[in-house]
Amino acid sequence: MEGWLAQIVNWINQLIWGFPALLLILGAGLYFTCRLGFLPIRRLPMALGNLGRRLRQPPEDGVSPFQAVCTALAATVGTGNIAGVAGAIALGGPGAVFWMWIAALLGMSLKYAEAVLAVRYRQPRPNGQFAGGPMYYMEQGLGKAWRPLAVAYCCFGVAAAFGVGNSTQVSAAVTSMNQALAAFQIPETFAGNLTMGLILGLLVGLVVLGGAKRIGSVAEYLIPVVCLGYVLLGVGALIHNRQALPQALASIAAGAFSPRAVTGGAIGSLLVTLRIGVARGVFTNEAGMGTASIAHAGANVRHPAEQGLYGIFEVFADTLVICTMTALVILTSGVPVPYGQDAGAELTVAAFASVYGSGAAVFLAIAMALLAFATILGWGLYGSRCAEYLLGGRGGKLFAIVHAATTVLGALVAPSLLWNLAEALNGLMAVPNLIALLALSPEVIRLSQAYFSRTQIERRHAGLSGEQDDENLRQRQLL
Repeated sequence: MEGWLAQIVNWINQLIWGFPALLLILGAGLYFTCRLGFLPIRRLPMALGNLGRRLRQPPEDGVSPFQAVCTALAATVGTGNIAGVAGAIALGGPGAVFWMWIAALLGMSLKYAEAVLAVRYRQPRPNGQFAGGPMYYMEQGLGKAWRPLAVAYCCFGVAAAFGVGNSTQVSAAVTSMNQALAAFQIPETFAGNLTMGLILGLLVGLVVLGGAKRIGSVAEYLIPVVCLGYVLLGVGALIHNRQALPQALASIAAGAFSPRAVTGGAIGSLLVTLRIGVARGVFTNEAGMGTASIAHAGANVRHPAEQGLYGIFEVFADTLVICTMTALVILTSGVPVPYGQDAGAELTVAAFASVYGSGAAVFLAIAMALLAFATILGWGLYGSRCAEYLLGGRGGKLFAIVHAATTVLGALVAPSLLWNLAEALNGLMAVPNLIALLALSPEVIRLSQAYFSRTQIERRHAGLSGEQDDENLRQRQLL
């Protein structure tokens, strides 16, 4: 039964991630990057500055912009950064990392546009907070005639929340935990996997039912600590393996266009390498899917473009920092890569263990579990918002209960099937979202020009220069 299902999912996955979908994603990213004048690259220092300022500010009522970006990061910085990158290298060769970088550079513009439109067309909720995202900018920005596209997006979103944001995360976390337990001579058992799934499900239910504010409160503490610890561990491993770093970078560059030369013929198609790199890149940073905009829409922010800057930082931190760190640790470790097979967390654990010993498995198991938990929380918000759009207020609570109950599924199903299913659902969500983004691109350009022009004028009047910022300026910015 599982083999038959895997074949169907794999066929759908290849169909969705064929040349037309790749052209749409990369083409839309290139279009926004050029139309915005390479804004994500030019404004990255400003995004980092805004983030630093938010960290110093006292808590706000509602969902703060920092909590919104942490919720979005909770959903993006997950096991895909650890297990997904390893799978991308094994299935697409080192060159897949290059195409992940390209997808990220273009995806920064898409994430920016998604956050801008989400804040622009968000709608108030009865509890005083906001709801927004692709389904709202499809209907509110493009008109009622586009509602069927919004409905389709939400249907894909609810399904993806169980695959992308739930089962794959639990599966990777449980695999890593079992590896850590094996170091203490504790074998993997069905009962053990079931227990881990039930514990995660209970914790997820307690947080997700608390809504966006509770999810944001958990994410703003959990994500920075886990990410910082992982990055420090990665930096230490790269320093230890520094002599192998030039060769690793060379293999990425060579494998991007000639994968056969690097993988010994195990992977010989450039299209396979490109497809795997872009698909796993979208899985990790979610640029083009529109999901993160659901979290950004709830931010207590004064101008859509201001929140859009956090979307730029989100892709930068997820793919260009954390995913790159994972890839380079694997490629410099000397651990054999099983090209052509869907390697996962075990390859990353082995790479870190080659530097830190068996203790690395324990740390990564804990990190994987925490990142999986955070990702499930973020996707819990996304799925509940999609369910609310489809079914009304009760739909959100119903989804939260089912979301927590099905967390156990990921602990019991084969990881390879879940990864293929997750990638297929990513593509199904990306297509309607990218169509809406392109249709609303003039509004993104208008809002961006108005925001940055006003900011420059106010800075000149205030006697400020460069990327300096001031709270008085923020207070004067108008939507």
